[in-house]
Amino acid sequence: MTLTDKTILITGASSGIGAAAARLFARQGANLVLGARRKPLLDEIAQQIHHDGGRAVVLAGDVCDADYAAALVDLAQQTFGQLDGAFNNAGTVGDMSPLPAMTAETWHRVLDTNLTSAFFAAKAQIPALSRNGAIVFTSSFVGNDNGGMPGMGAYAAAKAGLVGLMRSLAVDHAGDGLRINAILPGGTLTATAGDDPETHAFIAGLHPVKRLAQPDEIAQAAAFLLSDAASFVTGAALSVDGGVSVRFL
Repeated sequence: MTLTDKTILITGASSGIGAAAARLFARQGANLVLGARRKPLLDEIAQQIHHDGGRAVVLAGDVCDADYAAALVDLAQQTFGQLDGAFNNAGTVGDMSPLPAMTAETWHRVLDTNLTSAFFAAKAQIPALSRNGAIVFTSSFVGNDNGGMPGMGAYAAAKAGLVGLMRSLAVDHAGDGLRINAILPGGTLTATAGDDPETHAFIAGLHPVKRLAQPDEIAQAAAFLLSDAASFVTGAALSVDGGVSVRFL
């Protein structure tokens, strides 16, 4: 399993799973285009990759902007001459509140960041992808058929919609030689998980493995789906969740 000389675009690359993916993909020999809102963090990650002999360029922006999605693809083509894969990882949980207390602003922000951004990304990426190219979306265990967590109505709706979008795209573009899949992480030690030990313990306790994932463990699954080792995998919603979805069956 390797990404040697593949040009991979990563969104949400400034922290958490996206940052772990950037470092991992670089170690596997990929050329990287890194996107997120926080340019200083993107620059720091790119500098680390350059220091280790890797190749990465960055472009800061908002994934909810269709022009930004197109600009990331243009940057890949202008810098490396091609686009072989994309890890559309940017997302947000939003305010965790019961639906009657949720504002319309929160609903739209969560849906736009997690789902509409995927539409913009795919619309820009699919025409540009090389033959045998691949796209991976980051959904969530709350987006699968057995998901559901208190206060996460908007997030769950967006992540479930993302799985539906992925499956439709996989069918539409299999004949073009493209593979399109999603990963469904369980609880992961990222900035959105916060620093409260009691919260971590509660979330970890939901998982049969009784711990949270490290971001690199989720990034490994994305690397597999983007690599030629997954050449016969498309339309898959791959649970990388420590068994939490099995628990809720």
